[in-house]
Amino acid sequence: MTTNPLDLSHKAVLDKLIGKLPGVEIGDMTGLPAYFVGKKMFACICNGGVGLRLSGGEAANLQFSNNNVVAFEPKGRASTREWIQINHADSKDYEKDLPIFLASIAFVRASRG
Repeated sequence: MTTNPLDLSHKAVLDKLIGKLPGVEIGDMTGLPAYFVGKKMFACICNGGVGLRLSGGEAANLQFSNNNVVAFEPKGRASTREWIQINHADSKDYEKDLPIFLASIAFVRASRG
């Protein structure tokens, strides 16, 4: 698991914020702290931020409308257009993103893959 102090700070906040939502499981994916719903990952902590899976349109909209949202590139590798990364220097700022996390959970729960 990651030892980046900022990532660990993000994990502490996200465990409290989304880790206790119904159906959400906390685990790891390839050594990264991750959050799952229905055995499918919807979020993970990487690169000093949080990667989230959303519909392609919603992901693109967030990238164009927020300067702290970028394409998700876990460990330097490009990912699909459904994945974005939200970056906050203060981990508590992720609390403001709860609606985005809820949208991610709903999207992943409804997806087939």
